[in-house]
Formats: sequence, C-alpha cells, structure tokens
Amino acid sequence: MSPVVVLVGPPGAGKTTVAETLAQRLGAAFRDTDQDVEATEGVSVQDIFIDHGEAHFRALEEKAVAAALSDHDGVLALGGGAVLSATTRELLKQHRVIFLDVSLPAAVARVGMNANRPLLLGNVRAQMKNLMDQRRPLYAEVARFTIVTDELDADEVTDRALTLIAEDPA
Repeated sequence: MSPVVVLVGPPGAGKTTVAETLAQRLGAAFRDTDQDVEATEGVSVQDIFIDHGEAHFRALEEKAVAAALSDHDGVLALGGGAVLSATTRELLKQHRVIFLDVSLPAAVARVGMNANRPLLLGNVRAQMKNLMDQRRPLYAEVARFTIVTDELDADEVTDRALTLIAEDPA
C-alpha cells in the first residue's frame, strides 16, 4: 500500500487544506501526520513541544510518517518539519511527493500569529524565514513536483496537483 500523493511544504503553504480537497476529489482517504501524532499522544502538537521539546516531537513524527507511508493509500499531508529527518527523506524517495512552495510574505500572511505553531512563536516573519531557509532544500530534495501556491487558492492548487498525478505513472 502506498499513498496516491504526499504533500510537503512550509507552514502556510496549504498542505492540509489542499490534501483534504485533493482526497475528496480523488475519492480517496485523507491523512495528516500531525493529526496522527496528536491522536496517538492524546495531546496537541503544541503541547508536545512545550512539555517534551522538539526532539521528542520529531521522533514521534518520524514514526507517524513511516507508518502512514506504509499503510495509507490516499492523500497524505506531512508536517512542515517532517523533512528534517534523513530517515523520512529516504522513505519519501519511493513516493510521489508534491512540494507546495510559498513565498515568505504569503506564508506569513496565511499563518499570521497562529499560536498553534510552536516554532513560530515570537517574531513570526523571522522564524518563518529561518524555517524556510533551512527546509526549502529538503523539500526540493524529496519532491517530484513543485507547485508555488502564492497566487492560487486551494482549488487551483488541487487542479494542478491532479494534473501532475494524472501525468505521472508512479
């Protein structure tokens, strides 16, 4: 079993929204690894960060991604930092991955002062720039395709993703 497609990208790129829309249009199941971690742990990602730290969360996330890649056959959205794991990046090489890219101004506008994003507390723009600078090469490394989402709504991104999926025999 393998996901139809895996979506990766920074906070504010629209991964979860697009994954839900894409799954609906494909008649497939939707899954988000951040939600998987929350369901397993019984607390929010934010609480895991606060109570146990980022390293603990990343270990949980790595396990959740591996499980989802092996037993989910729908549309999968990964948390923005999932690509930090070399193990996860290696696993993603075997899958159709679309990188939803977004510029810094668009991402900051979408994320705003979202308290549910623990790595963006404080100066949101500076934190987001640091995250994007660190992660963009990793997203590009694992992606078969890239869609820049800045000027697109979720339906337009979904349309482009559907075209890429149809053209890719993976």
